[in-house]
Amino acid sequence: MLTCDVKIRVWYKHTDQMGLVHHSNYICYYEEARSSFMREYGVSYAKMEADGVLMPILHVDSDYRRPAFYDDELTVRVIIKDLPKVKFTVHYEVYNSKGELLNTGCTVLGFLRKESMCPCRAPQWFVDLLAANGVGEE
Repeated sequence: MLTCDVKIRVWYKHTDQMGLVHHSNYICYYEEARSSFMREYGVSYAKMEADGVLMPILHVDSDYRRPAFYDDELTVRVIIKDLPKVKFTVHYEVYNSKGELLNTGCTVLGFLRKESMCPCRAPQWFVDLLAANGVGEE
């Protein structure tokens, strides 16, 4: 298993009329944290695309436990449990500065060949990178 914590500050525009972070923003927080995780390990979506592989989102789950508010500093924990194949599952936990769990979620991404838009396996270098960092070990 591999984890990475990413700090995100709640902007005013992320909140709704009740003063709470609107539920749709958690999906954006997942994306920001996932992108930061990839960069931390020397990978970017731009590199994947340059190599001819796209990673569209196929599925999203998000469970809301407690609210977040304007100007809160959130920690989004990215959790990778399994090595990718044709799909790549990423789990998330969102905490406030008190360490309270606010949200949990999961995204499933697919791998597509850019030129044909057909499903493909994850690039071997990506699988190897994750395995070298402990993903897939029990």
